[in-house]
Amino acid sequence: MGRKRKGRAISGWLVVDKPAGVTSTAVVNKVRWALQAQKAGHAGTLDPAATGVLAVALGEATKTVPYITDALKCYRFMVRLGQATTTDDAEGTVIAASDARPTDAEIATALVPFRGEIMQVPPQFSAVKVDGERAYDIARAGEEMELAARPLWVERLEIITRPDPDHVELEMVCGKGGYVRSIARDLGAALGCHGHVAWLRRTWSGPFDASDGLSMEQIEALAQSPELDTHIRPLEQGLADLPELPATPEGAAKMRNGNPGMVLAANVDYGDEAWASYQGRAVAVGIYKAGELHPSRVFNLD
Repeated sequence: MGRKRKGRAISGWLVVDKPAGVTSTAVVNKVRWALQAQKAGHAGTLDPAATGVLAVALGEATKTVPYITDALKCYRFMVRLGQATTTDDAEGTVIAASDARPTDAEIATALVPFRGEIMQVPPQFSAVKVDGERAYDIARAGEEMELAARPLWVERLEIITRPDPDHVELEMVCGKGGYVRSIARDLGAALGCHGHVAWLRRTWSGPFDASDGLSMEQIEALAQSPELDTHIRPLEQGLADLPELPATPEGAAKMRNGNPGMVLAANVDYGDEAWASYQGRAVAVGIYKAGELHPSRVFNLD
């Protein structure tokens, strides 16, 4: 028999408004401790200097993390014009500077190619793996790398404010794998003046909003109390972008054993990914085929 995991077998989501100065992993560890949870993980890393929504998955909800990771996300950030840094943010050392300052109209024009399907080169200081090593470890050793460009869907990228000639505040809605620091770096290059991220905040991620998140101080204050449990959101919120198919009693029983089960389909096509529910709870995620859901992920919520 396998060793029994320590802690409480709780499943769902706790939304955190991450402060600057802590890692995403540290937030997850604090949440796991505060809830005495057996298992926890997050849906999308934020840099230590960044703030905003960090959705922490608990227990069976960790199986839905890919659906939040793949969902659209919104970032509000300030670009410092006139300076390039080693890390493409304010944490790094300035490596190039320029006195040139673009007009608002020039910035607006330069933003156009950054919308839609773009190719983006990650920052040197990033978690991308190069020959089995993290890029940031190689960069900290003083080595430069050739990082391959990656596709990114940018649904929206707009100017919010221009507080002074040195700064412009932007808002971006994008898909999986976007590096805001790369946007700032490449925008500065396109404008001929250099640029880096001065500050960054993720305002929402999929169905989760930073305004609904708990602060680290609140988590500390409510740690290991029943009141903290009241802030746990249902696992099913992580499946908000997939169609829901009610299962028959027999279908639910079959899917819980990993077998195809009968569902009541509406507005789904053969081969679509969906999730099955029974009595209001998630049973499985899988592929819909001819009246049945063929499960790829099964949830144990008993």
